[in-house]
Amino acid sequence: MLRQERGRRRGHHGDGGAVTAATAAPLRGPPAAPRRPSGLAMLADEEQEDDFQRFLRRVDDIANLVQGLNSTDPAVKEKTIAEAEKRLHDEEVSKEKESKTVVNRTVISTQVSDVANAEAVNADGFLAILEKDAKERAKRRKKNEQLANALKEKGNDAFRKGDYVVAIQRYTEGLEKLKDKQELYTNRAQAYLKLHEYEKAIGDCEWALKCNEKYIKAYFLMGKAQLALKHYSESRQCYEKILQIDPQKESLFKDCMSEVNLEEKKMRDEERAVKEVQSGKLAALCIEELLQKLDRPDQNILYYTGGIRLLTEAVKDCTEQTLFRANNGFSILNDNEIVRRGFHAERKNTAEVDLSVSLLSLWQAVCAGNEENQRLLLTHPDVNAQLPKLLSSGVSEIQKETLALISLYSENENGRRLLVRHQDLTKWLQILMKFVNSTDARASSAMNILSHLTEEERFKTQCRVMLSTGVLPLFTQLLTSAKLVNEAALARCIGIMGNLCADVVIRTQMAESKECWQACLKLVDDCFYVSMPKYQECLFAVLGLMMNLLLESNVIIQYFAVDISGRCMSLLGNKDGRIVTRAIGVLSRILAASSSAVEEVVKGGVVKKIIKFLKAGGQTTSNYGIKTLSICTRSNSQAQEDLVKSDKRFSVLLNLLDSENEMIVGNAAFCLGQCLAVPGAATSLLNSNVVMILLKHAGGDAARTSVQENAAIALGKLCVAEPRHVFQLRKLNGLAILNSSMKYVHSM
Repeated sequence: MLRQERGRRRGHHGDGGAVTAATAAPLRGPPAAPRRPSGLAMLADEEQEDDFQRFLRRVDDIANLVQGLNSTDPAVKEKTIAEAEKRLHDEEVSKEKESKTVVNRTVISTQVSDVANAEAVNADGFLAILEKDAKERAKRRKKNEQLANALKEKGNDAFRKGDYVVAIQRYTEGLEKLKDKQELYTNRAQAYLKLHEYEKAIGDCEWALKCNEKYIKAYFLMGKAQLALKHYSESRQCYEKILQIDPQKESLFKDCMSEVNLEEKKMRDEERAVKEVQSGKLAALCIEELLQKLDRPDQNILYYTGGIRLLTEAVKDCTEQTLFRANNGFSILNDNEIVRRGFHAERKNTAEVDLSVSLLSLWQAVCAGNEENQRLLLTHPDVNAQLPKLLSSGVSEIQKETLALISLYSENENGRRLLVRHQDLTKWLQILMKFVNSTDARASSAMNILSHLTEEERFKTQCRVMLSTGVLPLFTQLLTSAKLVNEAALARCIGIMGNLCADVVIRTQMAESKECWQACLKLVDDCFYVSMPKYQECLFAVLGLMMNLLLESNVIIQYFAVDISGRCMSLLGNKDGRIVTRAIGVLSRILAASSSAVEEVVKGGVVKKIIKFLKAGGQTTSNYGIKTLSICTRSNSQAQEDLVKSDKRFSVLLNLLDSENEMIVGNAAFCLGQCLAVPGAATSLLNSNVVMILLKHAGGDAARTSVQENAAIALGKLCVAEPRHVFQLRKLNGLAILNSSMKYVHSM
């Protein structure tokens, strides 16, 4: 009706404005000469039309709001309510502004039609009703949200108890209170997944996405449901959507895609295995036959051991592995009491040891390269709980086969994730570290596994739990017994602990351990006089560990600073260049912790020795060496004098100033600046290109600001100590740079 009236009122227009049906008079006789309306009349007509058009637009807006409020789509209704509340808020703000505005103009009488006035009143009344309705809706929504949340919690409680039917009922009741609560849809979808009602789960995820199109949990659960239905392409699309919404979910994305790939491969393998059985392939039939024989109850333990060994020999490729799984081969432990009892026995007799070794060999055969079998084995409750016990059994044959089985997992990313996800690895570092005492292949296997596991952040996190109470006491014992253990394995073990120091918590605990530092120094002493390669590897590894620990700063490090630096000084004469480099690296970090340590190494001739190594070159050695010199020359005048004597005309430092490594350049400039305090040092540089080099770095664009600062300071000190360098500076138009550097000079 409003739309018809609006169209009727827009019938036609005269020169002076709108002519409505209610006000137009019928024409009689010839029209009179047109009379030009006055300016005020024209203004009144235009304002009348503008007001009326605004009113009509307002009516249309209200009609749209009404339509949205009556929508059956909860998302549309919610959006409409929000829009209505916004309009009401804007109108209140507008009224406040109008009440504060003083109108200073001539009031012009605008005669609006009675019908328009009535409709305006009706519109204002409707907005008042709408405002009241919005408040009532907000009140009802708040109440419904409280009820929905309460029902959600009841559903969650039922879900945790495994009562998924009741959980679904509670989530459904919650949705009756609040149809656009996305969490209720996804929670109900999870319950449907547990009941294998995958289509319903997908439907709920779709509804959740109508509430929030970027709801990651909905895509995740939908991907799970699609995967269960073997819709691999659709499942991948859901997981790809997660990565598009949040690129930081890359780890979750990889896990999900890996699961899809695994399931798809599993399906193809099973289809191929069935075809080979149907074709009568002997190897395939053999797997089924052997599993049936192993299923016979109450046989002698030797019977089962022999059958397991035959089964192991029969597993040659993926087809046999798949048939083993398809014929419930992993249930041997569940279904056969004799096998189960022998495998679980704590003090195994010879027959039980043979049975356990045979089972471990079988699992290696069926799990090698088969991720689905690896998953099934590791999630088997008996196997999961037994692995740490087998590693600690003390029976070398069982330990060897257990290590070989675990190696299958640790050597690839998916296998490591399975281990970290399904095994409690808090004690594994301690358990595997004990194999350093072994003199056979078990030591190497254990270190291989540990080395691979340290690549997983979750493993590092789990290692924190037992570090101070279990791992560190054992580790310090191994360090102090280097000549009594497997030296090659010990070197790898030390390297593994060094890698674990990338975790700040682990590094802090180790750096604060007085016993750990004492053990490291003891190992350095034990290896110092032994030139055998395996001991040199231990020495190399422990120096690397010490470098990592020195990233921390604490009173324990300060306490041992003199001893540590003294050991490093003694190692500077080692014939192994790698050890010398690491010894200098330790010096570059420990000297900053103690002025006493600096005094001791300077007295020991550290400057002359470092200059010798810097002349020989080498990027890593140069980096550590020049940093060591910068620490020594910073506060020790003897070190400054030693450097001037050892580096005639500063040839070594000038060479380092041309390095592409900014750390080396910055420290070289710093050393040069410190040594210019020595009488005659600046004069010795008169015929060099030092001004040009320092000017280049002072005015350069190095990423490290310390490079510009140290170069500017050295340049300023050079000109102060020997004014003749100013002539060269002027030739290079570098006075402006020197002036800008004076603030650094004054701060020294």
